[in-house]
Amino acid sequence: MRSYAAADVRAAEEPLLAAGAQLMANAALAVELVTVRELRSRRGAVRGGRVLALVGSGNNGGDGLFAAAGLARRGVDVTVLLLGASPHVGGLAAVRGTGVRPVDLGGLAPEEAARRVVARLDGQVDDRLDAPPVDVVLDAVTGIGVSDGLRGVPGAVVAALADLWRRRGRAPGERPTVVAVDVPSGIGVDDGALPGPVLPADVTVTMGAAKPGLLVPPAARAAGRIELVDLGLGPGLSSAEPRVARLTGAGLARLVAPPPAESDKYRRGVVGVLAGSAGYPGAAVLACEAAAPLAGMVRYLGPGRVGDAVLARRPEVVCGDGRVQAWSLGSGVGVEDAARLAEARDVLARVLAAAEDDARVPVVLDAGALDLVEDGATLPPHVVLTPHAGELARLLGRLTGAPVAREEVEALPLRHLRDAVRITGATVLLKGSVTLVAGPSGPVWSQTGAPSWLATAGAGDVLAGVAGALLARWSQRAIAEPERVAEVVAGAALLHALAAREASLASSGGPIVASDVARALPTAVGRLLGGPDAGGPDAGGAVRRGGEEE
Repeated sequence: MRSYAAADVRAAEEPLLAAGAQLMANAALAVELVTVRELRSRRGAVRGGRVLALVGSGNNGGDGLFAAAGLARRGVDVTVLLLGASPHVGGLAAVRGTGVRPVDLGGLAPEEAARRVVARLDGQVDDRLDAPPVDVVLDAVTGIGVSDGLRGVPGAVVAALADLWRRRGRAPGERPTVVAVDVPSGIGVDDGALPGPVLPADVTVTMGAAKPGLLVPPAARAAGRIELVDLGLGPGLSSAEPRVARLTGAGLARLVAPPPAESDKYRRGVVGVLAGSAGYPGAAVLACEAAAPLAGMVRYLGPGRVGDAVLARRPEVVCGDGRVQAWSLGSGVGVEDAARLAEARDVLARVLAAAEDDARVPVVLDAGALDLVEDGATLPPHVVLTPHAGELARLLGRLTGAPVAREEVEALPLRHLRDAVRITGATVLLKGSVTLVAGPSGPVWSQTGAPSWLATAGAGDVLAGVAGALLARWSQRAIAEPERVAEVVAGAALLHALAAREASLASSGGPIVASDVARALPTAVGRLLGGPDAGGPDAGGAVRRGGEEE
């Protein structure tokens, strides 16, 4: 799935609108049908369900109004609250034509408007103290035209509802289901920032093409499940550069497909792993165990005692230097471990010194090996850095001389990721609940789908092993086509997430540790290649195509 900047989406819409295409009608129908499905899922029936539509000005509000009218015609109890000064005229007429009388809150003081909306959700107005709870809230306040935060009445209302959600909890039944129209109102549409209050959505019905803010944290965490509605914008977007992309299971399946019958271990890819130390021997075990089933062979470089631990877990591993198609360096190597860092520096120097394409191989720099990135040095794209937010903050601070706080990276990860790529020339994977990957060319990749249990010690060591193994398999392409490195690394992030999901499912959704994830990798690959009944080619994509028939 590819996302495009708001300006590119608007430009793609213009020729269709000029030709009379019914974009709003199609968008509104998609929102209506998604809401119908959510009502059925929540209460078993559509008629009699209660929907509260928060409607702003402009076309996004128009989508919400037409959807609300369609729902009213299906027997849904619809309440429309107008939060903007200029509601869409046609949409307003459609709602009134169903007998629904919108309530205009746009002229009230922001605090009073927020109080009235919260009261309506609690069934405390219009003498309806015994009214059943609202089932679905439609967020049609703002669309892609606003990206600098909500203010005034919309801002106050959304802030009050977000606070109500936090107090009520987010478990099913504790609050209404939120369906966002195009984007959750108030997110940074192009950069994924949260410049002001945002009401977290359970489903976002996005029109024509995904927007970067739906895929980039922290806004991505407010988007919920993404329903993509095809409005025929393909021709208009053909010349636009996608900003952020998400690899789905179908794309990952091509990266992990069974090797040809004539393959041998070198054709499958040999990955060298320099990981672990006397203080952190487990990191080497985790990285090698993760890489072993995905590669033709794993070579391990490290202390004898750590090597013994690796062999005890994975006797297939070969301890010693030799021919490889990719390296994974640094997991479990502390920045204070001068001897192990010197070994990693020697390997990196060999990689960078290779002059011929057939001698050059990708290399992953994780944990302590990130300190091998020198100020002023330009790395090739087949060098992959894998920091988490704190490590990226330290790396940027060291390379630029200007302190960067972890909180700054977490608030604007896309900006800091691109800074790291620009400064180093490398491909960078920024770890998190939404993992971002970017190289010097091509889109940023955004991967998610792991259970929150994956926040566990050693998970990064497993990911480093997976990334090294996939790069070994695709080594020649990574060197010949540098823009493909980020895609392969995004595939590693997705496979890591799917294995974590498999590991958690094995314990009925319970907690996991990193070794569980490593052991679940073969099962994740098998389920992925088994087709829709075994998890489906779109497993982990967190995306559905909207607008299906009722």
